[in-house]
Amino acid sequence: MPASCRPRSFAARLDSRTSSTPIARQLLRAYLAALPTGDRYSDIAELLLGELFANAVQHCDAPSDRLIEIRFALVNSRLRLEVHDAGSGRPTLHTAAPDDEHGRGLFLVDELAERWGCCPRAGGVGKFVWALITPAFAHAA
Repeated sequence: MPASCRPRSFAARLDSRTSSTPIARQLLRAYLAALPTGDRYSDIAELLLGELFANAVQHCDAPSDRLIEIRFALVNSRLRLEVHDAGSGRPTLHTAAPDDEHGRGLFLVDELAERWGCCPRAGGVGKFVWALITPAFAHAA
């Protein structure tokens, strides 16, 4: 029997600018479209990837010419998203005031991901933020 041709993982490097966020989401949509059950992850995955990528652009203290790397992998029926940057800061969860225009992205990640965290990158430069997403189950009509 032939081996499956579904993608196991994906990685890409994008410019560290706000205009790259929709490109990151588009790459995720393409990755998920190649998975038999990719549609079960898409809504939450796109939202969380957008938040993690935007945070990397906004809060990274590395030079602006440094790229942001995104990685996706399906691991034991969980979608793992990673966003790598060369910055030294680590994300912190805080509560935004009702009239704040920003500051809810990591709260969304915390609420919608099964788990998330931040780790140093290999080589000691920068960090990556990861999130595990469980599949949404289709509702019977």
